[in-house]
Amino acid sequence: MSAPGSHPSAITTGPDGALWFTEAAGRIGRITTDGNITEFTIKGGGVLHSITLGPDGALWFTEYTSKKIGRIPTTATAENLQLTEFTVPGPAGPLGITTGPDGALWFTEAVGDGIGRITTTGVITEFTIPTAKSVAITTGSDGALWFTYARGKVGRVTTTGAVTEFTIPPENSSPGGITTGPDGALWFTESVTGKIARMTTDGAITEFALPDPNAQPWGITTGPDGALWFTEASCIRQPGPRCIIGNKIGRITTTGSITEFAVPSDGSGPHSITTGPDGALWFTEYYGSRVGRLLLPL
Repeated sequence: MSAPGSHPSAITTGPDGALWFTEAAGRIGRITTDGNITEFTIKGGGVLHSITLGPDGALWFTEYTSKKIGRIPTTATAENLQLTEFTVPGPAGPLGITTGPDGALWFTEAVGDGIGRITTTGVITEFTIPTAKSVAITTGSDGALWFTYARGKVGRVTTTGAVTEFTIPPENSSPGGITTGPDGALWFTESVTGKIARMTTDGAITEFALPDPNAQPWGITTGPDGALWFTEASCIRQPGPRCIIGNKIGRITTTGSITEFAVPSDGSGPHSITTGPDGALWFTEYYGSRVGRLLLPL
């Protein structure tokens, strides 16, 4: 468990065999596979959101309220963070971040109307996109960057800045997390409509409805078993004291078969998910201020 009220958000596997995660309370966390947690306070960091492993072996993360991109190496200590920060111009609000195919980091801007690129030396380039409020981002199998919008669209940007948009009906579908699947397609969550969607690199969309449309799927990743794993963040009690809708980890095969696993702690708000170095699925519990681990079923 991380500190109470820490609200862990995104999580990724580091090159040191540990998991690294952001906390909305302004800290970076590190957890070993046996559960030992270290937290690093980012002074003035405000709300931290996404984190990814950079091409330089360091962890790169977004500082949403401070409008910065941060870098922290695996050799960081509480006494010496070895932190480097780069300010993003304009309103920005950097949110999602991923390593691109060109050896740079790419990030979304939840407040501005751009997609950003930052080199490992801190040089920032921004590309204007037609619609504001982009959310999550990943590298596609076609060598472009794919990202979600807060309302009803998925975007594609090449490493030279050419942008294409695809509309996801209905308008309030709210695409959230996005990842490249084992089949080379883009897979993303639709939090409002309660669906998992698959999009080919030419824009063809297939949607798969979850057993309950109120589950609020959010984070998604490719698991070691060749399926997609995702979080269900909602907590709906009807009837009874425990969340019976949401508060789960979901699994979907590339053919659309869905299985769900309840999170033991009630109302935990599972958010981000990744494959750990131990072959298990690791996820953050935003409301429970915990990090969870799910062993793949036999």
